[in-house]
Amino acid sequence: MRPIFIIGYMATGKTTFGRALARRAGLRHIDLDFYIEQRFHATVRQIFATKGEEEFRRIEAAMLREVGEMEDVVISCGGGTPCFSGNMEYMNSLGLTVCLRASDDVVADRIIRAGDKRPLMAGKSREEVLESLRCQMTQRDPFYRQAALEISGDRLETKAQIADTVSDFMKNLAECK
Repeated sequence: MRPIFIIGYMATGKTTFGRALARRAGLRHIDLDFYIEQRFHATVRQIFATKGEEEFRRIEAAMLREVGEMEDVVISCGGGTPCFSGNMEYMNSLGLTVCLRASDDVVADRIIRAGDKRPLMAGKSREEVLESLRCQMTQRDPFYRQAALEISGDRLETKAQIADTVSDFMKNLAECK
């Protein structure tokens, strides 16, 4: 089976959805940021700090191509992954791309709850988080719109909501075939 790539802005539920989808479909789940961290023995934050964004994006593109060659996988990408190095074109040529979208309020709430787990947003007020995400979404949205499918990540808070979202997705996917 061709890979399924889950894309979208931070805190839209990419890892939550990707993990649940993989479990339900009997596939392997790979979180691209975690994969990079395991391979380079450093957090994404550390890689950014020591090597810079340009080198991180080079690493990210190489690791995306590595996991993209695997079969029977669901890959949850970082929020910026589709926006660099021809990654969106690569993913669309190789597998199914699914963009998770969530409302600004839901994303802001998740980012604030995560605290330091979202280093680019740590310490920002709710208003500053909303301003940052709206600015970044303006830049990233043209890439996200290239996904083959789009689903809502607003209802990925409870196990029941996650299960319902995955079930709806799989039902819609089966109807499209």
